[in-house]
Amino acid sequence: MAHKKGGGSSRNGRDSSAQKRGVKVYAGTEVSAGSILVRQVGSSIHAGKNVGTGKDFTLFALVEGVVKYEWKSNTKKQVSVYPA
Repeated sequence: MAHKKGGGSSRNGRDSSAQKRGVKVYAGTEVSAGSILVRQVGSSIHAGKNVGTGKDFTLFALVEGVVKYEWKSNTKKQVSVYPA
């Protein structure tokens, strides 16, 4: 006979919340350096001027300024930050 009840392990039950994907800052908005602009899977939107790319394809502002979304080519979009 078992001396302990067969409940689930108390080590379970923790999980990090999901990363919410999508555009976080829209065109014309002023941002500070380091602000996250887009969270995405793969590079659907590319980094333009004054924008950096994280290891998970997150786009973030490198300088303080105004956000602008523009076409990089006929099929690719990019986001840039221009100093105000």
